[in-house]
Amino acid sequence: MLSKLKEKLSVLLAKSPGKAVVVFIFLINLLFLVVATLIISSFSVTGTENMSFWEAAYYTITMILDAGCIGAVVQDIGTAGVATVIACLVVVILGMVLFTGAVIGYVTNFISEFIASANGGNHRLYMSDHTVIINWNSRASEIVNDLLYKKKKQKVVILVSTGKEEILKELEEHLAGTIHSENKALKQSLAGKPYFVRKALYQKNKLKNNVLLIVREGDPFSTKQLLDASVAQANTIIILNSDLSGVSRESDREERKDRIEKGNQLTIKTLMQVACITGDAKSKDDQKIVVEIEDDWTLDMVNMIIRNKQVEGKCSIVPLNINKVLGRLLSQFSIMPELNVAYFELLSNKGVTFYAKEIPDDMRETYVEKQLQSRLHSIPLTSMIKNGKTYGYFVATEAEDNDVVESSCVQTDLSVSVNQNYTLARKNVIILGHNSKIRYIMDGFDSFRNEWNDPVTGEVMNVLVVDDKEHLEQMNYYKDYPYVVRTVEAELRDKARICCAIADFVEETEGSVSLLILSDDLVPYEKIDSDVIAKLIYLRELINSKWAAGTTKEKIDIVVEIMNPKHYETVKNYNVENIVISNRYVSKMVAQLGAEEVLFDFYRDILSYDESGDDFISKEVYVKKVKDFFDEIPPEAPAADLIRAIFHATTVGASTPKAKTHTILLGYVKANGEMDLFGGDQRDLKVSFSPEDKIIVFADH
Repeated sequence: MLSKLKEKLSVLLAKSPGKAVVVFIFLINLLFLVVATLIISSFSVTGTENMSFWEAAYYTITMILDAGCIGAVVQDIGTAGVATVIACLVVVILGMVLFTGAVIGYVTNFISEFIASANGGNHRLYMSDHTVIINWNSRASEIVNDLLYKKKKQKVVILVSTGKEEILKELEEHLAGTIHSENKALKQSLAGKPYFVRKALYQKNKLKNNVLLIVREGDPFSTKQLLDASVAQANTIIILNSDLSGVSRESDREERKDRIEKGNQLTIKTLMQVACITGDAKSKDDQKIVVEIEDDWTLDMVNMIIRNKQVEGKCSIVPLNINKVLGRLLSQFSIMPELNVAYFELLSNKGVTFYAKEIPDDMRETYVEKQLQSRLHSIPLTSMIKNGKTYGYFVATEAEDNDVVESSCVQTDLSVSVNQNYTLARKNVIILGHNSKIRYIMDGFDSFRNEWNDPVTGEVMNVLVVDDKEHLEQMNYYKDYPYVVRTVEAELRDKARICCAIADFVEETEGSVSLLILSDDLVPYEKIDSDVIAKLIYLRELINSKWAAGTTKEKIDIVVEIMNPKHYETVKNYNVENIVISNRYVSKMVAQLGAEEVLFDFYRDILSYDESGDDFISKEVYVKKVKDFFDEIPPEAPAADLIRAIFHATTVGASTPKAKTHTILLGYVKANGEMDLFGGDQRDLKVSFSPEDKIIVFADH
């Protein structure tokens, strides 16, 4: 009870120091009134023997408000004692001189200092079970925004060296915009239902602001400031690094660019401080520390800290290499563009999402089979061992959906025939531009071809790179990547050369082409995404002048990376469906890992294709064409039946070990681009496929 009261007072001081001072002044006045009343009412003199506490309080207030009333007061309560007169005089002196004069002057000065101190975050917070974000960058507001979709109240403390007011303004606008758009979409989805039904459903499902925000200015490297932010009692600590977005001064930009290339010592310093606090015996158990990393040196240093400073049972440190994650995602989106839409939901707290739950060790080998027999509101994926414990991974709309157990065994009579010799067609990709993630994008292509290259069908990757001379030289003209068939030097203003390179590749290539347009993340803030927009203008003119729109839609899948979400609508106007907002993906993953750090190894697994020949151990999310995956397209059926029938056909029904692909259906993408991931009761979801539709599956090949 006391700790809860301390937390409420602490939050009040941090969010509204002015209100806290008003409460303090009220309590001081009340205390003074009570003490003075007790003094007067305690004298056993003539006129006061039968005086009640409230009568004494009345006389006390009268004397404080008007010292001229003291004569009338003395006359009313009796003339028997000098003590009575003295008591009245003391009340007047304390009330009129000391309290209203010196005390108020002192309190006024104290108030000014206190408000300044509270606004600066110089007092200690007494909080627990909250999230602490240390530092700020262009991804941070999206981390907080994703917490809106949590059912429970979220408490977030942000510690930054400067910029408190700007951060609060940014967050308030972002959260308000999300709530407005989500609730507007909800209203539209309920249109047509009876009024009272519509109203009840809206009130039940509307998005509310469940995030309590406290922003403090201070030194992120100070142990005192970290303790004052109640890091020791937080559920999650997120250590961000400042990025180049928003940097305009060339000297600062070059300094931070150098930091990305050579390592981030500030991140290491902050992590050391935080690890010492969370590893202490007095800190909360099972805390999670998520650390943003941009380079291999910093990653190595963080891993050393994990080995030496991570205390089992007290804290878990999760290093998230943001460039590697985004590079692997961009490579997968280039190969299967529809994954962009699927991952945007799966890697967030909204909609159908990845979850993990500890399971008995003896269930590890049979986890998926047993879950399919008893769960209809969640889809099991795989099991993994983390920190000596076994976890089962699944997708669902809410984590609690996995707790809904059917009373009888779930079975299906549906039988499907799948292509036992399924293979992916050759992937043709044009990379236009560069960013700091380019090597990780190429690593993603490498791991993909290591799994899917076939001695009979040959090279599975076919890549063209169009970029300026400087960055082509930095990558040695991609000579280390044998599947890059051509590189073309072209500056941004060289429209003709860019368009000719794209047109020639598309016309020479058999099959569809993915065009990946990268946003340079190392340019000044005012130039962010400007190169992408310029290239889209070139591309739209090329399409209008050279190809029919229908042919282009079938031939070219455009995947555009942008850094600033404000440019989304601009890019959308160029008929681009696959827009990758890089920062949002990282933010969503950080928010998820902050809640369930056991997802880290799972993410690392699904973002890396196998590199082990025929031994398909790792599992990934794939998008596969219906007409290629099935020998015969199955009839319309509930999602529950299709999930189990496909799993059975690719495990028990597989004719060879290589054909045994452990395939689990997650959803589908219709030919018109509409996507649906299976959440809720799978029996209520009726699914029918056409040959050009695509299925979203979790499989090891």
